[in-house]
Amino acid sequence: MSSLPDINADLSQRIVLDTNAMEWESSPSGTVWRKPLYREGGEFGAVTSLVRYQAGGQFHSHPHPQGEEILVLEGEFCDDHGRYPAGSYLLNPDGSEHAPFSDEGCVLLVRLRQYAGDRPQVHIDTSNTPWQQGMVDGLSVLPLYSQKSHPESMALVHWEAGTFFHQHTHPGGEEIFVLQGCFEDEHGSYSAGSWIRGPHMSVHKPFSREGCLIYVRVGGLAA
Repeated sequence: MSSLPDINADLSQRIVLDTNAMEWESSPSGTVWRKPLYREGGEFGAVTSLVRYQAGGQFHSHPHPQGEEILVLEGEFCDDHGRYPAGSYLLNPDGSEHAPFSDEGCVLLVRLRQYAGDRPQVHIDTSNTPWQQGMVDGLSVLPLYSQKSHPESMALVHWEAGTFFHQHTHPGGEEIFVLQGCFEDEHGSYSAGSWIRGPHMSVHKPFSREGCLIYVRVGGLAA
């Protein structure tokens, strides 16, 4: 059993991290680095992290019990099933297996062991996928994953400058990673690289004065 400590494992707590201020940590690969945002159960438990492959970085072939979620932020991520440039979204279901690598290097947002159950294999090239009108003017949404039999829903959300949303509650919690611009709510302002986790039944009134692009996951985060 790994001796790695838990990180932000209390899902009842609101967490805000500036990932730009965090140091990269080595992984067992030696050519892959990570910034853990959430970890429960050590090396073999649930984890959310930023992951950086150096050019030529790789991992041996391995399975993904309880699934894996990947959003490619920079560079090109590869495995024995394909090549995925920046903007690619992957959901690898419980029991899937691959041998990941990156010829040129890449940076990823990754969740491991958080998607048990019967789920499809998902691959979306967000650069070639149409956006949908959001619930208010100035808001556009690109759905990534949702399934009636599971509580999570993931999407990219684009906020035009000067967009304001009404106050609302998040049953099952919410996670946000700011990709571009500055996202805001009554609790603070969050620049690109910020990771925010709101607990079950958290409430906020979000907006963006300058505009932003965020990744959002809602649901499945109850303590």
